[in-house]
Amino acid sequence: MSARAASWLAWSLWMLAVLLLPGLVVEISFSWAGPTDLPFAAGFVMVQLGCATAGGIVSSRLPGNAVGWIFQSIGILLGLMFAADAYARLGINTGFGPLAGDDLAAWVGSWIFIPAAFGLPMFLFLLFPTGRFLSERWKLAGGTLGLTVVIAAASKAFKPGRISPGIENPLAPGGALGEMFLLLDTVTDLLALPAFLLAVAGLVVRLWRSRGAERQQLKWFTYVSAFVGVGFACGILIPTGVAADLVFLVGLVSLAGLPVAASIAILRHRLYDIDVVINRTLVYGVLTVCLALVYFGSVVSLQYVFRALTGGGSQLVILASTLAIAALFSPLRRRIQTSIDRLFYRKKYDAGRVLAVFGARLKDKVDLDSLSGELETVVRETLQPAHVSMWLREPDRKVKR
Repeated sequence: MSARAASWLAWSLWMLAVLLLPGLVVEISFSWAGPTDLPFAAGFVMVQLGCATAGGIVSSRLPGNAVGWIFQSIGILLGLMFAADAYARLGINTGFGPLAGDDLAAWVGSWIFIPAAFGLPMFLFLLFPTGRFLSERWKLAGGTLGLTVVIAAASKAFKPGRISPGIENPLAPGGALGEMFLLLDTVTDLLALPAFLLAVAGLVVRLWRSRGAERQQLKWFTYVSAFVGVGFACGILIPTGVAADLVFLVGLVSLAGLPVAASIAILRHRLYDIDVVINRTLVYGVLTVCLALVYFGSVVSLQYVFRALTGGGSQLVILASTLAIAALFSPLRRRIQTSIDRLFYRKKYDAGRVLAVFGARLKDKVDLDSLSGELETVVRETLQPAHVSMWLREPDRKVKR
């Protein structure tokens, strides 16, 4: 395919994803509960348009990279899923129906989420950022995962029973064939988590083996993917409520940021220093958790003491806990920064120790030759250059007249 044809195809598919967007708006309006749902609606819109736009940009500039086409397919399939379900609801659950093909639209919406939200993201993990498998073995793993996705989608599409929005599956076979699809649906549900973990393992192995620019690309992608995983996992584990909604929204917004991070990683060769972003995230994430535990622990314990002594609580407890948090912030941040550098950024930590030792010795050194030798050693240990040269300027001499 020529570059011109690839660009035309990429932006035509992007336009298709945009035209499917009203289906998402209609679908959200059916379950609208109030203004608090607005962030979630915006999040879903960002995911669909983000995937379609990132796919259009990458595919039009690098048509040989499968990652761009995968993102574009995710955007289109998500739009098609919401549009099909919205059309089915209009024809079945409202006074607009019946509409032509509303049962088939409901059928499409019952299984298309499997490739859109499960199958294609798995291949994204296996192929990012080069668009190729790591090896023949991983290509075999990709084929196995692809077959699993096809069977899972088929089992959802043809299993007997009711489908959203409350009708019987119009294409479900009866008898033994229907029982077989019910069994396949159970089996593929059990295989979902192992299949997803295999795809994540492919990303981890690629990150472990990567070097140079590809490693920086994978760091961007992995960084945002971690937020997606943590947000959705906490949304499942935390009971329903404001906290569950908040962490789910974090996962949803992070999912919308995934195509952005992937586009930056693929299209930029000189990437921003992602190590600094990861380091700051680790430091302030751990710091926030520690300070929150200290705050709530001190409030609970001190309130208990006040109740035991005076029979009631006191606002002084909250004030004292806040002052304690303010006092702990800087020393605790430095301690966490040192621990994270020692565990994950060992070269930086060792370089800092070498410079600190050299700075302590510098106060006692007066011999220029000895000082020059130690300075050269420090530069080699910390910066590891190919060559080291030192130039000393002669002191200015005043000319007497």
